[in-house]
Amino acid sequence: MASIAIEEKLAQPALADKSMMTKVVVSSFIGNTIEFYDFLVYGLAAALVFGKVFFPNSTPLAAILASFATFGVGFVARPLGGIFFGHLGDTVGRKKTLVITLVGMGTATSLIGLLPTYDQIGVLAPVLLVILRFLQGFAVGGEWGGAMLIVVENAPANRRGFFSAWPQTGGFSGQLLATGAFTLVGFLPDDQLLSWGWRLPFLASAILVAFGLYLRSKLDETAVFKQTQAQAKSQEPHPAPFVEVFSKSWRSLLLIMLLRFAESVPFFLVTVFAVSYATGQLGVPKQTLLNVIMVTCLIAFPAHGFFGALSDKVGRRPIYIFGALFAAASAFPFFYLLQTGNMLLIALGYVLLINVAHNSINAVQPSFFTELFGARVRYSGASIGHQFGAIVAGGATPFVAKSLSAADGNGWTYVAAYVVVGALVSALAAYFGPETSKRILTETR
Repeated sequence: MASIAIEEKLAQPALADKSMMTKVVVSSFIGNTIEFYDFLVYGLAAALVFGKVFFPNSTPLAAILASFATFGVGFVARPLGGIFFGHLGDTVGRKKTLVITLVGMGTATSLIGLLPTYDQIGVLAPVLLVILRFLQGFAVGGEWGGAMLIVVENAPANRRGFFSAWPQTGGFSGQLLATGAFTLVGFLPDDQLLSWGWRLPFLASAILVAFGLYLRSKLDETAVFKQTQAQAKSQEPHPAPFVEVFSKSWRSLLLIMLLRFAESVPFFLVTVFAVSYATGQLGVPKQTLLNVIMVTCLIAFPAHGFFGALSDKVGRRPIYIFGALFAAASAFPFFYLLQTGNMLLIALGYVLLINVAHNSINAVQPSFFTELFGARVRYSGASIGHQFGAIVAGGATPFVAKSLSAADGNGWTYVAAYVVVGALVSALAAYFGPETSKRILTETR
């Protein structure tokens, strides 16, 4: 018992340092905000602008599909970034790696805002767009795993779910900022929006990056990483972290990929596809959707805190199963409410599918996913698993949803069924997965 207590103390060095814990949480929150701001600004631009700016000679449907395809390119790059930056994070350090990913995300996003259009340089414009989208996704691939595990490795053992849930709300603060940015430029006349207005949200990313870099410069390396590095000097050499993850922890990687369906499919459905579908097919005013999304984002903050704290008491699996089943049950009601065109009813649909179903899942992912791996390969394991899941469950969602809608005569039944199937897959994965809330983070297994 004494040895376990000593090991747990080493694993949780920040218990008495509330100031450092605050810095860690805020820093990770800002990093996650930037990650999602960059990606969601791109998603909104793909839905509302890029078809006309970069694919003007295509039919409307082909232009939308091409825009969403470039959205998916970023997700293809994510696991490659997860492998590369996961290796750096497990060998060089969490803090240094997170500085690199932050600069990479911000640089790629800002350069997208400076791209010439198709009318200016022809086919080279969408080619450059795809390249920058790839680089953006590559940097993002190493951001989430590091930002989340640096919180988990510093948090008290009995509050890892609660503390790591707050940085996860960066997805919603990023959504608020991205939606707010497009709301502001949306007041511009169409010719100004298509010529220069759409660029402003991308260029604004540089401001967020500067703030994030300042915060991360104040952080210390985690004691878990330092202890793992010290132990490695007295042990036999190990394979590269990503090799060890694929060879010994592939079940955990597969589990994360399956778990992500219930979280990623609903999120990107309502933030990307639903905006395009509701405004294009249902005639819902664009501003109505943007207002509803912003309200949903505000509710997400207390929801994450609640579900994260609850997972510390009852475990990660019960919360995840609840959220996945609720997502399955909410898919069809969401579209019924969406097609009413009534702002209050649309907001109700978003609250059910996002604030209850998605938020309960999203809140426990940082603790659940990082706790699945040993200290020596935690950055690699969490990053690779999360980003491979992003390809399968997230990056393809707008494209798949648009294709399913077209196959259904521009309807939504097939799309709702897609959400149900994905959510049930995640519920089963969580049911058969391990409970991780009591694990000691210094274990290297």
